[in-house]
Amino acid sequence: MTSLTYILIIYTLFFSYFFYIYHPLALLIFFFLMIRRPPRSTLSSSSAASDVYKRQVDDWDEQHLVPREVLQKAYHAGVYSPHVDKGVGGTPPAGGWDSFMDLIWIDELMRCGCGGVVQVFGITTMALPPLRILGTQDPGLTDRVVRGIVTAQKQIALCISEPSAGSDVGGLVASAERSADGQHYILNGAKKWITCAWYADYFTVAARTGGPGPKGISILLVERESEGIKVKRMKMQGNWPAGTSHVLFEDVLVPSQNLIGRENQGFKALMLNFNHERFVIAVQANRCARLCLQEAIGYARTRKTFGQALSSHQVIRHKVAEMARMIESTHALLEQLAFQMDQGVKDQQLGKHTALAKVQASRTFEFCAREASQIFGGSSYVREGKGRVVERLYREVRSYAIPGGSEEIMLDLAMKQAQL
Repeated sequence: MTSLTYILIIYTLFFSYFFYIYHPLALLIFFFLMIRRPPRSTLSSSSAASDVYKRQVDDWDEQHLVPREVLQKAYHAGVYSPHVDKGVGGTPPAGGWDSFMDLIWIDELMRCGCGGVVQVFGITTMALPPLRILGTQDPGLTDRVVRGIVTAQKQIALCISEPSAGSDVGGLVASAERSADGQHYILNGAKKWITCAWYADYFTVAARTGGPGPKGISILLVERESEGIKVKRMKMQGNWPAGTSHVLFEDVLVPSQNLIGRENQGFKALMLNFNHERFVIAVQANRCARLCLQEAIGYARTRKTFGQALSSHQVIRHKVAEMARMIESTHALLEQLAFQMDQGVKDQQLGKHTALAKVQASRTFEFCAREASQIFGGSSYVREGKGRVVERLYREVRSYAIPGGSEEIMLDLAMKQAQL
């Protein structure tokens, strides 16, 4: 390594250590500089290092894969599980974790410009909470599984959506019946659009153990190696590295001790978990919108049309202004929501606010993706070159407008809770 490389490493380590006490997310900077350290020839500047990292994200997207070793390096850098308690292997900053840190963490991860990569990092915020909060009937099992996932040795996926039940969680039909001896649940059913299922070692599965409707739903912890499980990768429009799959359960024997929480009381836990999931989705979507703006401005300043920079045209400046207006207002809304969370506002009261925030963010992203694409022109229709980031983000718009509750469902939920 050159002397400049050593200087960069020493400076980064010192910066992370010194500011760890004062800035809880300092290690995040260390991660983005060092987790996939580029060849020595590219370490001449931070921008060069950033370009190499972005190229690796491009490769992961085209390969439809995020190597597990990347997650493990992220864990050792302190940025894979900063939101989890130290007692189960988490790496929280000094002073603990709060919702503003959550916002910053997800927002910074999304700078990579590929939702599929970030979803592999962030699935622990969606699939793990029911297990962490409620536990199983076997504390030893819970600790072993949670610790393995938190330390990136294992991966998990949340199985809720079905071919016939997406946003209508209360209408799911996958069943888990008690065996004759009461020692197992016999799990049958299909789950669809399951993020990270392709990578998962464990599944957090919502299944019907009782009568119809929300009151008959339970949550089970299911091991991937169990007999009777088939996982088929789905060909998605975007978010390719996320490993989204169709999961089929056929007479899968699940030990009764793998019940998460109480039988027939899983629906409420899922609904409370949705608040944070929607918050995370909204944060990602708004960063995607900001990336569209960033890419569009960079291109408009260098692209020449009719003898002048593209950014000199009033119509382009107005597009940029509208994008910025929507992004900044959405970010302010997300910060307000984070403040409410930290002030202890109850989950039931936050439901309508997180629903509206998710809609605001996904529509902001959709608008910005379109406007950025218009500014780039034909370059945004190609999966390489200057417009490749905008092209990828445009393909991912629907993955923020639909999962976690579609925009239509979110708007209706907000109005129901407002007792309109």
